[in-house]
Amino acid sequence: MDIGLLLEYGWVLLILIGLEGILAADNALVIATMVKHLPEKQRKKALFYGLAGAFLFRFGSLFIISYLVHIWQVQAVGAIYLLGIAIYHILKKHVLQPKLMKAAGEDKGSGFWMTVVKVELADIAFAIDSILAAVALAVMLPETGLPTIGGLDGGHFAVILAGGIIGLVIMRFAAGFFVELLDKRPGLETAAFFIVGWVGVKLGIYAMSHPELAILSDGFAKGAPWKITFWSVLLLIGVTGWFLSKEKPKDSGEIKQVV
Repeated sequence: MDIGLLLEYGWVLLILIGLEGILAADNALVIATMVKHLPEKQRKKALFYGLAGAFLFRFGSLFIISYLVHIWQVQAVGAIYLLGIAIYHILKKHVLQPKLMKAAGEDKGSGFWMTVVKVELADIAFAIDSILAAVALAVMLPETGLPTIGGLDGGHFAVILAGGIIGLVIMRFAAGFFVELLDKRPGLETAAFFIVGWVGVKLGIYAMSHPELAILSDGFAKGAPWKITFWSVLLLIGVTGWFLSKEKPKDSGEIKQVV
């Protein structure tokens, strides 16, 4: 790889680390809230099952999507899905004003195994979010010529795999930091889902440029103008989210101990 290609791959990996951090913190916080009503020993077991499920579902999603990623229908569904979850989360947070964490914690009637089932369902949703976002960021990187894995260039697969592993490491060891960061600057969560939606737009552009669909030319999806537009908007979302996030008081009383 030449230095330019390494820099481009490194930049995408940095974006993935930030995005995976926010998604992993959300995942960890949801799991912690779902299991907090259980006795301590059962809580630890449920958390263990939750982490094991997160590993299995993320790697399973990666290998399945790697074989399907070049099918334009899969790309289109992925784009719609990413846009859908972004709109859903933003509307819930700013329009419907949900009490998601409270509602999960108030479910006192859920026994151990029902709680585990709910945790695993949450893991599946977050695994799909994470891998689809990583795929959408990686597939338009220049190909490296490394051996393909599934339908992916070896370099693309490596970036997606690294992003998935980093997300799991963050969820296991650094989720507390990201949860505290989200607590201090809640606007970052909104910015993260705007980024997810924008990544969905990118995957949609990629789908419309597929030779079998050809709504847009292949040159448009891989051309410099679109790449500059995509990264400029993504950077603008991140910077705006950071500076518009107001820090909350430190005595907010939110859950700090996660996984």
